Amino acid sequence: MKYTQLGRTGLKVSRLVLGTMNFGPQTDEADSHAIMDAALDAGINFFDTANVYGWGENKGRTEEIIGNWFAQGGDRRDKTVIATKVYGNMGADGEAWPNHDKLSAVNIRRAVDASLKRLRTDHIDLYQFHHIDRATGFDEIWQAIDTLVQQGKVLYAGSSNFPGYKIAQANETAARRGGTIGLVSEQCLYNLAERRAEMEVIPAAQEYGLGVIPWSPLHGGLLGGVIKKEVQGGRRASGRAADALADPAKRAQIQAYEDLLDKHGVEPGEAALAWLLTRPGVTGPIVGPRTGDQLASALRAVELELPDELLTGLDEVFPGTGPAPEAFAW
Repeated sequence: MKYTQLGRTGLKVSRLVLGTMNFGPQTDEADSHAIMDAALDAGINFFDTANVYGWGENKGRTEEIIGNWFAQGGDRRDKTVIATKVYGNMGADGEAWPNHDKLSAVNIRRAVDASLKRLRTDHIDLYQFHHIDRATGFDEIWQAIDTLVQQGKVLYAGSSNFPGYKIAQANETAARRGGTIGLVSEQCLYNLAERRAEMEVIPAAQEYGLGVIPWSPLHGGLLGGVIKKEVQGGRRASGRAADALADPAKRAQIQAYEDLLDKHGVEPGEAALAWLLTRPGVTGPIVGPRTGDQLASALRAVELELPDELLTGLDEVFPGTGPAPEAFAW
């Protein structure tokens, strides 16, 4: 496994991030523990979760599964950089009692303590804001985080799904307050098929020293050889991938992508991950394996070197947006 610093921090993390969103809803606890053991054995030390994972009436279940894994000992917790998130409504019925969601100081305090209990740990390495809260100012948010850092419950703070201006606003507020390190990472939707983050989000992250953690690196399976699997009678596309393939132009684009990789003898899913690892500012993509075989495929991507000819071809199939303001101003 290869490692890098998380943004401007001294924290060293693996270049693949183990996503745990499937733990509980799609992968049972025993298999989830086996995947985490295999990931740690392979050198992946960066695990990502969220308080809402488990979904519906099982919100929090994913954190519990991870906590039960930590409780097995064997230095599992000491070897793991655990990242979780706050923002979502934790009510099973979908109705949030006032102050039981978003980023008010009172909810951040409540949510941290609940996550620590489920994770069966005394601290969270990276505490991420799952979404922007337009009703809560960053002075209040940083006051809450500063208290948690002083208490030893949180070490670093990160954002998720933030636009570029909110990254700037958050860290300018932190700088003005003094003594607050501010955001150290941004977790955003970024992959070959969705490159809008290159316009402003990633430049803002780089300017402020945030590590970029792409989620959905295969764009819901669209970049994982979905057409080839269809032809071979494998798992059919669903969700975002199925919606995209219903568009003839998008389907032709994905076919061109798969044909290009077939020409170079590279597996689509591994190429999509390897491409992200070449992108400026990227710490590592989040992979969410449901099985051990999927984890093994992701691990191969870390060692995969994409030739310049292939990188050029990928840019031709999936052209980037270009930087702001040029991308939209002229």
